Amino acid sequence: MRAFIAAFMILIAASSAIASVVEVGSPAPAFTATDLDGNVVHLSDFTGKIVVLEWINEGCPFSKGHYLSGNMQALQQEYTGKGVVWLTINSTRTDHPEYFAPSAAKKQLAQWGTHATRNLIDTAGTVGHLYGAKTTPHMFVIDNQGVLRYSGAIDDHRATDGGQTAHVNYVREALNALLAGKPVTTTTTTSYGCSVKY
Repeated sequence: MRAFIAAFMILIAASSAIASVVEVGSPAPAFTATDLDGNVVHLSDFTGKIVVLEWINEGCPFSKGHYLSGNMQALQQEYTGKGVVWLTINSTRTDHPEYFAPSAAKKQLAQWGTHATRNLIDTAGTVGHLYGAKTTPHMFVIDNQGVLRYSGAIDDHRATDGGQTAHVNYVREALNALLAGKPVTTTTTTSYGCSVKY
């Protein structure tokens, strides 16, 4: 009987954890993480700004594709130039073969010419689980009122070619709408890429 009760309590806890993942239209959960230089970064540091969260893994062919094609850096540069904050988040656990130590990640991102505002580390997976990040990349767009307005894929084509064969870039559409003071039309899509290595 005790074993049954314990199993039931675990199931309830798991269900609660799943239910706690933020939904589009809800306030984006606050979080604290460190960047690749060891500086503490809070989501609240960017209050009043539109914020993009990009889940990344430098070893993932899908993440690499978007950087090797220049697609991700171009988006970062274009929209940070318009006042948008762009945060990359790596939730790969430290004992996974695809884990990049901060120095290695900094070197790789510098080679790719990233234009992200900050590059964050989330090896415990706390932020990733909070947002329900499933893939690299997995994209989230938060408006200047702190409300999540988009969650999902970067574009409409599941490929490692870095968006070169995509017809629609959902992140671009969401950002353009928010910058124009309009509602985001496509708010949720299914992300694609490598699984986040929690």
